[in-house]
Amino acid sequence: MMHHVLYASPWMVSRQVVIPRGFSWLSIARSLASKISTSSQASPFSYTSTVDAEPLFRYQKGGYHPINLGDLLKNGRYKILHKLGWGGYSTVWAARDQKSEAYVSVKVCISEGEKDAGNNEIQVLNEMASIQPNPQHVVRLFDDFRLEGPNGMHQCLVSEILGPSVSDIIDIHFPDGRLPGALAKNIAKQALHGIQTLHQRQIGHGDLHTRNLAFTIPCMDSLSESEFINLLGAPEIGHVQRSDERVQEPGIPEYIVRPASFQRHFWSSSYHIKIIDFGESFLPTIIPHTLHTPLPVRAPEVIFEDCLDYRVDLWRLGCMVGQPPFDSFMVTPAILVGQMQEMASDTLPTRWHGKWKKMDNGRTAETPGPALQEWLEEMYFDGERKEDLTREDVSKLGRILGRLLRFEPYSRASAREILDDPWFKG
Repeated sequence: MMHHVLYASPWMVSRQVVIPRGFSWLSIARSLASKISTSSQASPFSYTSTVDAEPLFRYQKGGYHPINLGDLLKNGRYKILHKLGWGGYSTVWAARDQKSEAYVSVKVCISEGEKDAGNNEIQVLNEMASIQPNPQHVVRLFDDFRLEGPNGMHQCLVSEILGPSVSDIIDIHFPDGRLPGALAKNIAKQALHGIQTLHQRQIGHGDLHTRNLAFTIPCMDSLSESEFINLLGAPEIGHVQRSDERVQEPGIPEYIVRPASFQRHFWSSSYHIKIIDFGESFLPTIIPHTLHTPLPVRAPEVIFEDCLDYRVDLWRLGCMVGQPPFDSFMVTPAILVGQMQEMASDTLPTRWHGKWKKMDNGRTAETPGPALQEWLEEMYFDGERKEDLTREDVSKLGRILGRLLRFEPYSRASAREILDDPWFKG
């Protein structure tokens, strides 16, 4: 399933780096989108809704599929009950599977590039679903189907309903942006198990961050539909109106539904976490030329347009856990690579020197920042937040991150090697 905002802030050491608290590239995009969401790029008419959610102009050919509460999808099998979230490439809904009588998440992808939208995700998740027993730390796909509508053909993915993301929990329960050390370590360990499951098959997730780590929740299948909806909260809808008050064009929804917020309060630290949102994932037989992720969280091989493989996740894992001080606002590839060189534990590969020289041409020299270990200790022992990791813990964490934050993908420690580190075994 998908959550309201992507690209979270740091969670083990600090949240005042990379993407500060309350800041995300997608939240900025959505803020801008909300300002223009009343206009349809497909027509001269403008549309408005009292509910601020996905931008209305995306309801056009190649975009979102209009969904109403109570809609029946796949020949009546899936009954739509509430909205769970939305993103740039899909809307996500809570539904009742009339066949199995289970509550499920239905992700409806945009129709743009319908041959690709959702296909990689389906292939990867079907590969995961074929493993027995089912992987404990990867979201489970139950079904997929295609949905034809006024805006095109849409790929749909049916999976389990999960709870809040790690970043949601930080926002709600830990206002200083720091998870308790034991909890952070446990989450990192579970994420490593999930990544190991993928990497054993040379599958890359491609978009690893705390918004894409979600907690499981207890099974709700025994609830009636009314009880389930009450648990999620009564849907809040905002009818869509056209500026000239005439009949809406085909493809525009009757109303917009505000996503349910029940997941944010449905949480226990004892719940497992699962890796979600495989929209950027890839199999070893179908490797993309690039990944569509914000610049501050790109692995160096993506920036240098080198060949990619599943080990791109290992760099992202190091960034997610330790959050090195890479700028997130007004950053350029040259600035970012310069900062990477301060933090990485190896030197820039020779094959990238040519591109780096062009990239760095004329860049104003900057005062070197702190090395990784110095940065970790500065941020963790800042005297402002609770410190429940020892200096020895932070030193060991720094050594682990040094094994992940390496320019050469083949030299990064594997998820299995990190799990075998004494710090995680202790």
